[in-house]
Amino acid sequence: MRPFAYERPDDAAGAVATVTADPDAVFLAGGTNLVDHLRLGLATPGTLVDVTGLTSTEITDLPDGSLRVGAGVRNADLAADERVRTRYPALAQALLAGASGQLRNMATTGGNLLQRTRCVYFQDLTTPCNKRAPGSGCSALDGWARHHAVLGATHEPAGVACVATHPSDMAVALVALDAQVRVLGTDGERTVPIGDLHRLPGDDPSRDTVLAHGELITAVDLPPSPIAAHSTYRKVRDRASYAFALVSVAAALDVADDGTIRDARVALGGVAHRPWRATATEQSLVGAPATEDTFRAAARAELVDARPVESPRGGTAFKLPLVTATLLATLRDLTARTAATTTREDPA
Repeated sequence: MRPFAYERPDDAAGAVATVTADPDAVFLAGGTNLVDHLRLGLATPGTLVDVTGLTSTEITDLPDGSLRVGAGVRNADLAADERVRTRYPALAQALLAGASGQLRNMATTGGNLLQRTRCVYFQDLTTPCNKRAPGSGCSALDGWARHHAVLGATHEPAGVACVATHPSDMAVALVALDAQVRVLGTDGERTVPIGDLHRLPGDDPSRDTVLAHGELITAVDLPPSPIAAHSTYRKVRDRASYAFALVSVAAALDVADDGTIRDARVALGGVAHRPWRATATEQSLVGAPATEDTFRAAARAELVDARPVESPRGGTAFKLPLVTATLLATLRDLTARTAATTTREDPA
C-alpha cells in the first residue's frame, strides 16, 4: 500500500475544498470499497480526506413528504428504518440483499453509490483494462465475462471498450424510486437525479459518474410516491450467500381494479455500466393488462438492443433469458400482492 496523508476537515465545505485543490486526494467514509482498492493497488491517493461525521447520519421527513437520507447514514440503519421498510420496501430489500451485516454496519449511503465495478480484470493490475488504464484494452471481451454487461456497453474500438457492470444493489432500487442526489461542490449545492448520476462507458470508461473531482454527495432524497409502497427487489446471484448480482430487478406497480397497469417503475442491475432504468419496459406496461403476455412483451422491449459479450471463456448471452425470467417473476409477485392488498382493503 502506498503511503498517504490523512486529513479530517471541520466541515463538509472544508472537505470539498481540500479534495478539489488536490488531484491526488479522495474522500474516505465507510471505506468498504476504498480500503480494498488501496490494498490491491488500484487506488493510490496522496491524501485521504475523512468525511465521517461531516455529512448527516439522519433520516429526515421533509415538509413535502420526501424522505431525506444523509450521505453518512449506514446501510444497516437505512435498511432497518421503519419508514423505509413501509414506504420504500424495494430499498430496504436491496440493502439486505447487498452485503453482510458487518459490511452494512460500515458502508454509507454516499459511499454505496460510488463503489466501483467488481470486474476481475479491473481489479487485476496485470491485465489490460480501459476503466483502470484508458487505452489499454478490455480483457473481458475475450476472457471470463459471466458478470458483465448486455446493455449500454462499449464493445469497440478497443481503446475505449468496456463491458463492466455497476455493483450496487441500493442504487438499482433508488433508480426505480426516482431518488434525487444532493451534491456539494465549490460552487455550492446541486441536485442530480439518480438516473443521471452514473455514466455509460461511452468514450471514457474510466469515469463512473458525472461528479467532478471534489464534489461530495451529502444526501439522497426519496420523493413521496404512493407506487413506491408497492415496490420490491429481486436478485439472482451465483450462490445463496452474499454475492454480486448476475441480474436484479427493482420494480413497483400500480394495478387498477380491472387489472390494467396504471403506472410502473422498473430498474435492472447486473446488466450495464450503471443501474439501468428500464424505460422501454415501463412504457410497454402502462395501460396494458397485468398478464403474462404483457410482462413478456415488456421484457422483449427492453432487450431489443441488448448485446451480450461473446467470449470463448463464457459470455453473457445467458443473461437475456435470465432478465426475462427475473422480471416476469417480479411483476407476477407485485401483481399478486396488489390484488391481495385490494381484497384486504375492500372485503366486499
